[in-house]
Amino acid sequence: VMTPGMQMPTPSPSPGHVMTPGMQMPMASPTPPLPTQEPARPPLRDDLPDTPVVRLDELEKMGLEKNPTLAQADASIRVSQGRRRQAGLYPNPTVGYFGEELSFRAMNQTSEHGVFVEQTFPLGGKLGKAKRVFARETEQAESLAHAQRQRVLNSVRALYYEALGAQRLVDLRIELGNLVREAGEITKELYNVGQADRPDYLEIEMEIERAEIDFLRAKNDREEVWRVLGTMVGNPELRPQRLAGNLEEAIDAFDQEQLLTTLLRDSPEMKVAQLGVERARAVLTRERAERIPDLFVRGGVAYNNERLDRDGRKIGAEGVLEAGVNVPIFNRNQGNIVAAEAELAIAERELERIQLSLRGRFASSFRQYRNAVQMAEKYRSQVIPKARASYEMYLSNFKNMAAAYPQVLIARRTLFQVEVEYARALIEIRQSLVGLRGFLLEGGLDPISRPGEFTEG
Repeated sequence: VMTPGMQMPTPSPSPGHVMTPGMQMPMASPTPPLPTQEPARPPLRDDLPDTPVVRLDELEKMGLEKNPTLAQADASIRVSQGRRRQAGLYPNPTVGYFGEELSFRAMNQTSEHGVFVEQTFPLGGKLGKAKRVFARETEQAESLAHAQRQRVLNSVRALYYEALGAQRLVDLRIELGNLVREAGEITKELYNVGQADRPDYLEIEMEIERAEIDFLRAKNDREEVWRVLGTMVGNPELRPQRLAGNLEEAIDAFDQEQLLTTLLRDSPEMKVAQLGVERARAVLTRERAERIPDLFVRGGVAYNNERLDRDGRKIGAEGVLEAGVNVPIFNRNQGNIVAAEAELAIAERELERIQLSLRGRFASSFRQYRNAVQMAEKYRSQVIPKARASYEMYLSNFKNMAAAYPQVLIARRTLFQVEVEYARALIEIRQSLVGLRGFLLEGGLDPISRPGEFTEG
């Protein structure tokens, strides 16, 4: 019983703590404001305008026009064409002056002066065989340019579907974040009328903040995808925009074996490898032709000041003609022939390796595609409807004060997780299809291969 003059007792420290001189009582943490004192949170919204809407064909056109590797591939074709033209040209003739029997005491008595033209004639069809080598290189360069074009298209398409998926994830974060905010408002009302505890209120407030963080992360992921897409299409200033398209569009059926047959028959990698074999054979033919010596011809006219014995007159004008060949005694190009034979063997084995590699990569890509299709179908028809129904039931019970918020929280997290996995499965389906239908080519900004060399993939 409190009597006049008495004071309230000072709270004693908690058990296990001893007060010493100079110590102060610990300050209580500030009490969070009551829900009635907090303004309602605005719903989450995406800051992307609804227009303009970018289509896939617009991005493809931009990539084909501005990707620098395609200009490099075209320049590589011109390089091979120039080398082919140069390989078929004859050696230039040599024109000169010659003087013989030049006597300083009697320059006009014994000297002989003249001009000549000298020409080398390659024999054995060397020029035609050299042109065939570079003709194969030109065809190789054209196949490499076609492969690079397909790489750019595949990369743009894969990034387009990734950006479309990132856009879907942002929309999903907005939807689920607003659901959490709706639950937060309900909890606030229940708390104000004494039907909810403060821990429940604080927990849902924490979930609202986490949902907003997840929303910001999804926007950052979308921004990163668009920056990579911008570099692929040659426009680094490209920023996120609305994309036309739907990840859930129906996919045309195709036969696995028929797709593999088409890949092995029409793949640019196979064509480049086949042309590599033909080029190696042309090089071997040219090296064997190098054993045949070239014909050397030299002719000209001269004036001979030497006098004839019979009448003392100068010999005068006369012609000069020389011809000859190199005799292949020591050097018959045998080392280059052996090297060319080895290069042909390497090219033939490379063709076999590419074929086997394509089969292995196709099997891996088709497995990924099939797994993604099966996963997406299960999520679409079974998992997501059940997860959404569970969440809606828990949320309804929570609104009617028949369920605790932790149950709603668990159901919401499960729903979001399966929605994310479903979206990622859709992205993987589209990207796998891009590879399967695009000859498994990727790397639209990787260094291009040059004729005579080859980079797989």
